[in-house]
Amino acid sequence: MQSWICCQLGAREHYAIPRALKLDGLLDVFITDLWSRFTGRFHPELAGARIVAPNISALTFELKASFARENGWTLIGRRNEWFQRHAVDHLKATANGDHTVFAYSYAAKEIFEFARARGWRTVLGQIDPGPAEERIVEGLQLNSAIQHTHWKPAPEAYWDNWRDECSLAEQIVVNSDWSRDALIVEGVPAEKLQVIPLAYEASNDTKSFERQYPRSFSAERPLRVMFLGQINLRKGVAHLLEAVKLLAGEHVEFWFVGPRQIELLQHPQIRWLGVAPRTKVESYYRDADVFILPTLSDGFGLTQLEAQAWKLPVIASRYCGEVVRDGVNGVVLEEVSGASIAEVLSELLREPEKLSAMAGRSGVGECFSLVRLASSLSKL
Repeated sequence: MQSWICCQLGAREHYAIPRALKLDGLLDVFITDLWSRFTGRFHPELAGARIVAPNISALTFELKASFARENGWTLIGRRNEWFQRHAVDHLKATANGDHTVFAYSYAAKEIFEFARARGWRTVLGQIDPGPAEERIVEGLQLNSAIQHTHWKPAPEAYWDNWRDECSLAEQIVVNSDWSRDALIVEGVPAEKLQVIPLAYEASNDTKSFERQYPRSFSAERPLRVMFLGQINLRKGVAHLLEAVKLLAGEHVEFWFVGPRQIELLQHPQIRWLGVAPRTKVESYYRDADVFILPTLSDGFGLTQLEAQAWKLPVIASRYCGEVVRDGVNGVVLEEVSGASIAEVLSELLREPEKLSAMAGRSGVGECFSLVRLASSLSKL
């Protein structure tokens, strides 16, 4: 069987790719930046795997960047370059053979150049819809009354680097049809693209959880709508806030959980809950009545699977991966607008039994399992 070398900067997807490769007996070595229980950068399912992580060098890099007050695209670019140098240094010591090298977008070019020179296969994990997503955000920034507090487009060199990665990759893994279509528009050959959704494994606590709804919502027991993620324009928050205004005075409460990147709007039906630890997030999932993700662009909305694990119906757009089956386990928005969101919530407000029925059909399907991810990767 061909052996895989997985290069991953950060803890994206809870290390799902190297875990899946290990599960299928394909993982030769996992190269990352930091690996330590004490920093939370660790996963027990990778115990026993061969892992290369320059912890001291990684911490030194971040400390120097902090002292120099580096941030934004400058820091992102330097961190990506640093990680690739580290990965290539290890690859140079790797014996020749039949290897497949996996790396995530924006930190893969130098890794793939070395791998192709060795005659190894290259697989790119595309984390987002690429330049198409930036154009969407740029348009929102120009036309929305609500503005991001610190948004800047990526430098042109960032996208030039990405196009080189796409050229060097023999296969590109995207997580949704939306990402696939966006990359094709950018000129990426369709035959290179493979749609493989993210994997998610629910905690044991979710399995015995039973969701209950009142017969009717009231001022004392309002419909609790939960949003979790970066609170910005790309995630459709401007449209969600418009829906809040349209539903003023109704028995609906909106919970916003996550880092806020827009100006704060004070409203009696909004609760700004900020960044929350995992245990607190789980309590929000348990206590909410419906989860909403009106995003205008996401490679895949993992929060959809987290909500479904807690049998929480999801209202989502068509731009975040195929998790919601309309009318079965949630609602798919035909358009992302304040009016469409308000219309859906008004219907659920009047008919809580619909939420109860959708909750009963909610859950994380086998198609999002680590076993399925491992099988999909091995077929590449």
